[in-house]
Formats: sequence, C-alpha cells, structure tokens
Amino acid sequence: MTSEQILIGAGLTVVLAVASQLLAARVRVPAIIVLLPVGFAAGAITDDIHPDRLIGPSFSPLVSLAVAVILYDAGLGLDLRRLTGDTRRTVVRLVWIGTVLTAPAAGFTAAPLLGMSGAAAAMLGAILVVSGPTVVGPLLNFVRPTERVQRVLVWEGSLIDAVGGILGALVFHALIEERHREFGLGLLEFAASVAVGLAGGALGALVLWWLLVRVRLGEVLGTSAQLAAVVGVAAVCDAVRDDTGLIAAIVMGVVVATVPAFDLPARRTFFETLVSLIVGVLFVSISSTVTWASVQPVLLPSLGLVAVLVLAVRPLVAALSTVRTGLAEGERAFLGWMAPRGIVAASTAATFSTGLAEAGFDGAEKILPVTFLVIVATVTLYGLTAVPVARLLKVTRPARSRPLLVGGEPWTVELAGVLRSAGLDVLLWAGRDEQRERIAAAGLELADGELLATALGEGAEQEGITAVYLLTAEDEFNALAAAVLHDESDVPVYRLPAAAPGPGVVGAAPATMLLPAGLTGPELARRHAAGAPVLRRPADGELPPGHDLLFTLDRTGHLRPATADGTPATPADTTERIVLGPSPS
Repeated sequence: MTSEQILIGAGLTVVLAVASQLLAARVRVPAIIVLLPVGFAAGAITDDIHPDRLIGPSFSPLVSLAVAVILYDAGLGLDLRRLTGDTRRTVVRLVWIGTVLTAPAAGFTAAPLLGMSGAAAAMLGAILVVSGPTVVGPLLNFVRPTERVQRVLVWEGSLIDAVGGILGALVFHALIEERHREFGLGLLEFAASVAVGLAGGALGALVLWWLLVRVRLGEVLGTSAQLAAVVGVAAVCDAVRDDTGLIAAIVMGVVVATVPAFDLPARRTFFETLVSLIVGVLFVSISSTVTWASVQPVLLPSLGLVAVLVLAVRPLVAALSTVRTGLAEGERAFLGWMAPRGIVAASTAATFSTGLAEAGFDGAEKILPVTFLVIVATVTLYGLTAVPVARLLKVTRPARSRPLLVGGEPWTVELAGVLRSAGLDVLLWAGRDEQRERIAAAGLELADGELLATALGEGAEQEGITAVYLLTAEDEFNALAAAVLHDESDVPVYRLPAAAPGPGVVGAAPATMLLPAGLTGPELARRHAAGAPVLRRPADGELPPGHDLLFTLDRTGHLRPATADGTPATPADTTERIVLGPSPS
C-alpha cells in the first residue's frame, strides 16, 4: 500500500470507531451492536481499512498489547474488598462454575458442529467463556434490573474478562507446547509461561508502586506511566513467552486496584478514554478481517452453538450458582438470560486463532468468524429481549432516584431516614469513624471504600447511583470533591453552599449548588441541633412559616433538590416535599 492509502485507512478506522460509538450512545444501544457491522461492511467495501494491508504481520502483536491494556483496565475494577456477602458468593460461583461448564460445553459442541479439531474447539471454548462489562453495562443501564442483579452481573462481567483472558493464554500455550514437545515437557513449558506472566505482573506492579506511591507522579504523568508500564511489561513478557503479557497485565491491574496505597480512582479517567478508543478500533479492525466467504460456511453451525450456550449452558450455570443465595426466582432466572460476549472474546480470538492456524491445527481458521457470529448473535438476542424478559420476570427496578449522600452529620442521617421512609433507596458515605458508626446505628446503608470509587465509573454503576449530594460540614472538601466528580462522573453532583467564600477551591467548584444560599452546612447543623426536624410535607399549598424546602419528590420517585440556580420549588408533578422545619425555640 502507498503511504496515502495507509493514512486514509488508519484515519478511516479511527473515524468509524468513534462515529460508531457516538451513534450507539445516541440510540442507547451497546457500541458493539454498531461497531461489528460497520467494520464488517467497511472491510467488504474497501481494502484500505484491512489491518493485514495496513500494518501487515505487526497486527497480531499490536492486538496482544491492546488487549493487555484492556485487561489491565479490567483489573483496575477488581477491588475484591468491595465484593461482599451474598453478592460475593453468587459472583464467585458464576465465575468458576461458568468457566468449568462453559469452556468444555462450547468445545464439545463446536467440534462436531463446525468440523474442528479437538484442540481448535478447546481454544474456542476458552475464548467464549468471557462476557465483559463493555457489553453488559450498557444493557443493564437500559434494562435497570434490581440492584442485586445489577451488582452481580457487573461484577461477573469484570471478573470473567480477567479470568477469560488468562484462561485463553493458558490454553493456547498448553496446546502449542503439547504439539511440539513431549507431554511432560509441555507441562513444564506451560508452567514456565504462567510463571513468566506472574513474575512480569509482580515486577510491573512494583514499578507502578514506586512511580505512583513513592515518586508520587501527578495525574498526567501518573496515567502516562501506567500506560508505559503495562505496554512495556506486556511486550517484554510476550517476547520471552508468547502472550504471557496478558497474564502480567491482569496481575498489575488487580494489585493496583486492591493495594490501598495506590490512588486508583483519580487515575482511571485516562484509561477509560483510552480503552474506549482501543475497543472501537479493535472491533472495527478485527471485524473488517471477517469476510462473507469465511462466515457463510459456519453461519448455521454457529447459530446452533449459540442456541446451546444461551438455552442450556447459561441457565444451568445461573441455576447452580444461585442456590441458597437469597435471590428471588425471577432474579435467578434473569441471571440465566444475560451472558453476551464482548471485546475480549473478539481480541483473544484474533490473537490466538492466528497462532494456532500457523501451528497447523485443523479448524483454527474458523475460530475468528465463529467468535464474530457468536458475539453478534448473543448481543443482538440479549439486547432485543432483555427488557421484556426483565419485565416478565418482574425484576425491573422502579424509576426511583438512588441518591448518594456524602456526610455523617446528625441532620444528614435524619434526612436519609426521611428519604427512605418516602420509598427511596438511599446510600451514604462518610469518612470519619464516628459518622460511620452513627449511620450504621441508624440502620442505613453505608458505602464501603473510597468516595471516588463509589461515585465514579463502575462503582456508581454497581450501586445504581442517580445523583451525588455533598453534605459534609467542610466547605473545602465539598468543593474539591464536587470539582473532581463534576469532571469525571456521569451522574449529577450537588453540594452545600459555602459558609463564607474562601481563597481556595470553594468558589471554583462547578457543581450545582444545593439548597438556598442561607442553608450552609453550619447553619443546617445549628438549626438541627436546636431541634429543627427534617419532615415530609404534601405538595399542595404554601409551606408554613419557618419551613425551608430541601427536596421535592414526584409520583415516580424522582428526587429533585431545591437549588439556588433556579430549580422550580414545586414542579407540576410534585407529590411531596422534604423540608427542614422550625426549631421549637
């Protein structure tokens, strides 16, 4: 290809990737539903976008490094300290039972249906284990299932990506080593591959600890250092042993997420943006390599494989994983109807199928088109049926607000209790031990971990948070947290007005101000200590003297704060008002 064609092809790939994601966001569907057909069509219309023509043999190692970055980002979401109780038990079962049942079931089904060798079918089975939050998250945001179901599925998607990436690398190395050496020596080589990946991950985590904790790099340099460390470690590991960089990347991500010394939440924006772009480019590039000639012979057998996975394997996995977990029958059934495949399946298929085909495994060339069809079929099926199935099973969540109240002052705890009495599911976060004890004593739900981890990204998605209210008595904390959350969070952020404008960040915080200007944190605390109660009042008529409006609530459970920037005090559909009453004196 000429340099002009390469430029056009590279530019077209990026443009199609971003445009597809924008379109998907606009019509509220998972991006993969748009990316796959766009890439497939572009590959059929023009050769300029085909990665083998654009970058030739470098495509496979670049995909491996890109997947390493994706898996590192997946690892950043795996702070296992936040996975507790029945949710932990269910998720752990879904991951290990799902892996144990799905991989062999897919392999044994694929071998006769698709005419693949046992080795190629085993590789396909390992690839199809994964699901992934990049597909599950958008579907759940549209369906809005109950909180327990949403948490389980989001956690499962995050964990199974990591497990599937590692399993794919291990199966690939096991097959290659068994093919070229004696079985006993192959086991040693297999163990060596695992050791290289684990050692590389440990070394990479140590490097990141030194850079992020000891040197204390800033936001820009810190995120750049993470990218360089992940790519560098993955490249070195892959050079030593093929595809061991995937294992190293996962180890690095899990360590950074779990070790408290790392300042994880403030460092995730860069990777969220980068991974979104990588996912789009990879889907367009990989799907452009899939031709109609390669898809046509495996189309019907692939649909048969999808039927087995959707109708038999997943319901069985969900049934076994949810025994004695406290989930309702409808919730258990819905878990059995949600297992779409995503980017890690496509990326690992592109990476490992080429290696197996070059090694001479019969049927390895079918792995990528079959994976492509399974992704398209599962995402389309679940995307079209998830909402009616959720409604049929009665697991949809009412369109009620779920506020996150930040602060543990006595008036905040009373406010949370009043909102709960109005039918809202309220979550609280507080930094001080005495405040957390006060919240727990009131029987209210307390968020664990750091504030940013709860209010941003997957944390907010797992908790179903619809708005964040910064209600602490510390103006500078409210303003600083508002500035960070406003830039990085997709949910509305509100804070108390400052008691007195200061020279710090208070005046610069862009979040919407909560409550009229006179109701500052100290004023609310003073009035509540003097006996002013937080009350629910009907929406009809004027508020009695001495009552100050805090929130309005409509018949659907939508909570609106009474803000100082012009929010109507009583919208037309308001049914109830939350107010601060007068003190007895």
